[in-house]
Amino acid sequence: MTRNGIALPDGYSEFLRDLKQRVTNARSQAQRTVNTQLIELYWSLGRAILSEQEKQGWGAGVMNRLAQDLRSEFPEMTGLSRSNLFYMRAFAASWTGEAPIVQQAVGQLPWGHITVLLDKLDDLTTRQWYAAEAAKNGWSRNVLLNQIKNRTLERTGAAPSNFAAELAAPDSELAQQIAKDPYVFDFLELSGEVAERDLEQALMDRIVGTLRELGTGFAFVGRQVHFDVAGDDFYLDLLFFHVDQLRYVVIELKTGKFQPEYAGKLGFYVSLVDDRLRREAHAPTVGILICGDRNDHTVRYALGRAGSPMAVSTYTYESLPAAEKQVLPDADELTAALGWDTEE
Repeated sequence: MTRNGIALPDGYSEFLRDLKQRVTNARSQAQRTVNTQLIELYWSLGRAILSEQEKQGWGAGVMNRLAQDLRSEFPEMTGLSRSNLFYMRAFAASWTGEAPIVQQAVGQLPWGHITVLLDKLDDLTTRQWYAAEAAKNGWSRNVLLNQIKNRTLERTGAAPSNFAAELAAPDSELAQQIAKDPYVFDFLELSGEVAERDLEQALMDRIVGTLRELGTGFAFVGRQVHFDVAGDDFYLDLLFFHVDQLRYVVIELKTGKFQPEYAGKLGFYVSLVDDRLRREAHAPTVGILICGDRNDHTVRYALGRAGSPMAVSTYTYESLPAAEKQVLPDADELTAALGWDTEE
């Protein structure tokens, strides 16, 4: 191998690739270490400020002067502004435990993520949940904002289901946590008149958004998955596998209001997947029906004797501004564009 007139030894490309990976890993580790030290510093400064304010009764004027003096002493540091000192104090006031902050989920997040948690959420338990999810899933700051805006915590596990009756505890509790209500499809970011083919392409292009909205652990298996049952053809809408719970999740989309017969069809698909695809190590397959609307009393009766673990959720575009909602396709257009049969 020759490059720029220099004869390179065998295996040079592989050797260079290995060195590049080592440098990349070291830089990533260094960035994580620097971030951890910075968060630990900010938390300790916040605790000190909080303690002194409680003893001395500081006002805003003292905080202004403190920020000026610190920036004068450390001009190279950009994080010692008055507003950031207030964030540090709020940070320390929210996470008050004696355990080192770096041992908590929030201690693994960048400072920008932490300010979002402080700005957008008031309850400590809620802040801790979003901090843990952001750290575990590597959410960017914008993704964290979107998850908070869409009330992901409040919607998780909220769908009515028969999981408690059809699955043994604690598996029923785990299954409940993967069913949201409602699902928010605002990630399509559509505007103006949309042709069906354009809508379908938009949905395919945004599979990452779809998986994010479904929740942590979902992996896409297939769309319009075909089953041959003694010569009869059946196609289930969407099939996912939940890698944390080791179970298949069948998702059916129906327009309009929930009808009892939908539960029978979904139960049939759940049984098919359980029989044809599920392996011994897998948890029982569950089904989630996502429809435009539902009567909870009707759902309860329909799921009461269904025989398969299922949940019934709704979908919405409600987190979008009103002007954008008006140009989104309705449920019938969504179903038609994906080739789903509304009469099934």
